[in-house]
Amino acid sequence: MSGRILSIGEAMVELSGAGQPDLWRLGIAGDTLNTAWYVRRLLPESWQVAYCSRVGRGEFSQRMIDFLATEGIDASHVSRDPTREIALYAISLKDGERSFSYWRDTSAAKRLADDPAALAEAMRDADIAYFSGITLGILLEAGRTALLHALAAARKDGTQVVFDPNLRPRLWPDATTMRREIEAAAGIADLVLPSFDDERDFFADVDPQATVARYLAHGAGQVLVKAGGGPVHYGGREGAGVIDGLPREVPVDTTSAGDSFNAGYLAARLVGVDIPEAIRRAHDLSRKVIRQRGALVREAFT
Repeated sequence: MSGRILSIGEAMVELSGAGQPDLWRLGIAGDTLNTAWYVRRLLPESWQVAYCSRVGRGEFSQRMIDFLATEGIDASHVSRDPTREIALYAISLKDGERSFSYWRDTSAAKRLADDPAALAEAMRDADIAYFSGITLGILLEAGRTALLHALAAARKDGTQVVFDPNLRPRLWPDATTMRREIEAAAGIADLVLPSFDDERDFFADVDPQATVARYLAHGAGQVLVKAGGGPVHYGGREGAGVIDGLPREVPVDTTSAGDSFNAGYLAARLVGVDIPEAIRRAHDLSRKVIRQRGALVREAFT
């Protein structure tokens, strides 16, 4: 089996602790890139994994392009901006939970949806188009509209649209706008992959089943609710259920917990695994990832 996955969003220079005071490790990461990176390692080489974004022309932007090439991710839909550059973020950890500091006001990725023709070309022949609430949140209103239009058109042509709401209120002008745009995006998605903690905090969902019902009511085809290692609820046109009893892990760094889970789930489903087993595989990958520092954990595959 073969196909093409297109992941859309913002890649950044990542600074993460190297385990010693005042020593930092530099990498390239970002939520949708993280998922693409894990998917690339999980799927056979017959699958193509591509990234759609925008970077600058400086040294660190070139590092991102070089990184994608080294990791086997197609960068042909990463455009170059003459005046903006790749963004930067740093991870701070306390008891395994992370917080972030960002330098992204002049991020080139904020303009990734400025060219509708380029968006349509990137999505042409994609079996899956994957994006997130962060992808939407960094864009201006016109860019969000253009991206959602391109995704809806691709879906009509047979592309499966997958969306992780990944709620980050600091990216949005206000919570009302964030909620409206997130639910609009879910309405054009075949699969929505929310995290219950976020949905409870910003949509007042009383339980994961309420999250499933709400996104289905907005038009999503299937919804799978992550719960930080707790029971995973899912529902929609591919079936409904709860996967409980998943083993817990004491985290070292939860930076890419959800991103790797999404990758594990998608990769398993694409090779024919049923939903319950795909959830278990996704959870097992995420457990391995949070044992290590940083977003992209090579040790998860050793």
